[in-house]
Amino acid sequence: MKSSKKQTATREKVLHMYCTAYMSEHRNQVPALGTESTMEPPVSKPELHVPVIWFTRKMTQDAGMKDQKVPTSPSSSLSSMSHGILQHFKKRVVELIEGGAYTGKVRWILRAVSITIALRWRLKVCVIYPFLNFALTTGSEAHSRLISSLPKDDDHEMEVDTASSATQGTVNHSHEMEIYCYFLVLIFLIDQKKYTEAKACSSAGIASLKNLNSRTVDVLASRLYFYYSLSHELSNSLSEIRGNLLVLHRVARLHHDELGQERLLNLILHNYLHYNLYDQAEKFRSKAPPFEGHSNRQFCRYLFYLGKIRTIQLEYTDAKESLLQAARKAPVERSLGFRVQCNKWAIIVRLLLGEIPERTLFKQKGMKNALRPYFDLTNAVRIGDLDLLKTVAEKFSTTFTSDRTNNLIVRLRHNVIRNRLRHISIAYSRISLADVATKLRLDSPNPIADAESIVSKAIRDGAIDAMLDHANGWMISKETRDIYSTNEPKIAFNSRIAFCLNMHNLAVRSLRFPPNYHKEQQVDSDSDSDTSDEEYDDEY
Repeated sequence: MKSSKKQTATREKVLHMYCTAYMSEHRNQVPALGTESTMEPPVSKPELHVPVIWFTRKMTQDAGMKDQKVPTSPSSSLSSMSHGILQHFKKRVVELIEGGAYTGKVRWILRAVSITIALRWRLKVCVIYPFLNFALTTGSEAHSRLISSLPKDDDHEMEVDTASSATQGTVNHSHEMEIYCYFLVLIFLIDQKKYTEAKACSSAGIASLKNLNSRTVDVLASRLYFYYSLSHELSNSLSEIRGNLLVLHRVARLHHDELGQERLLNLILHNYLHYNLYDQAEKFRSKAPPFEGHSNRQFCRYLFYLGKIRTIQLEYTDAKESLLQAARKAPVERSLGFRVQCNKWAIIVRLLLGEIPERTLFKQKGMKNALRPYFDLTNAVRIGDLDLLKTVAEKFSTTFTSDRTNNLIVRLRHNVIRNRLRHISIAYSRISLADVATKLRLDSPNPIADAESIVSKAIRDGAIDAMLDHANGWMISKETRDIYSTNEPKIAFNSRIAFCLNMHNLAVRSLRFPPNYHKEQQVDSDSDSDTSDEEYDDEY
């Protein structure tokens, strides 16, 4: 109601303004004698009978004058945009960092980090240079080190911005502001592909974290750990910082830095897996404290690394559960690449377990082209064709090598033979071992003996329901049993119940309550009991 009244009042003011202008223009216009009057006869309220054509033309002219802009050069518009970003950093970001450091509110620091990530592609030297002069004490160790690490490409713009910012003074920075400046310069250098300078900047930032133990610093330190590892990975020197990461993880454990522990645990696992050190990664993971999962993204990364370790160690059931859970928990909007990698490994694990993934898995939005090699691989395993498997492996060898799943695909040969043998046992009630070897396309020197060993192993593992006649060299398939008379439905139902219970436990574990919430409930319950006792005494 209030907004509609305001709009009506605004329209009346505009109408009155244009009516007054119309009357001032046509006040002295008198028609000549003997001619028809071109004006309307005077009325008591002329502002209500203004000609529509004049009114519309006047509004259009005024709107055109308002919309008309003075042409500016690209350099002036670019400098104005950089100046706006600089002012936003000076006011909003500094206010959040210093306010969060003073009040101890971690969410303010997180908000400042989110703003920085959103504006990281607009960062330039002409923005970072004056911001460092504003945020840090001039001549300090952190200031001189960060200024020296910036490139000197935009000297002219840097001088202009520095001169304009020199009159605004300098604030007394906190430890959080110093770590934030390291974080800001580090992401800028990585985006500019200055990996050598980024390594030096990240090492200096990690050194400045010593003897700092604060929850507000932990938020920025966890981001600094990640870019510290990323800068060394991009420069192919990831193995050099493995010892430093282990020391930082121990220090974070002593300081009760939960965010830093989770981030460093994933970085150490990534460091080991980058060099295929799966045994060392498993030893470290087993001896590290249990993963609490305060950050959903870090928990997804941990599940992905755990699934890869379990896959290499032939623990396919646990690996499948971890990989599917990581893909399910990952954010939908900004984690497409991560979910693609999880699905690639999950497909391989399911094939190794003898399962065939659903077709809808390969038709997810944004994943169709990335999962195309694994779709052809699944088709070869489903049919049980060794030649087709070999063709697909050779055709997409580059993709499988980059995904580091090439060694796992070699293990699929046994699964392809088993699926082909299952089709044969269903189609034939009795077949000779020589024909089995021919249909399996075994290229060994003694295919019949190999076929006999393969069939006997499949029977022992329960892959097929058949028996061997060694005297005549036959494989005799048994009649198909009713699957509901076996324990398979019960096992499948039990697995689904276990999944639902696990999901419920994770949901309960992730609940957040305000501090001292249980004490307030206890006080309320005590007051209610006292009130009920008083009412009971009044009645009797």
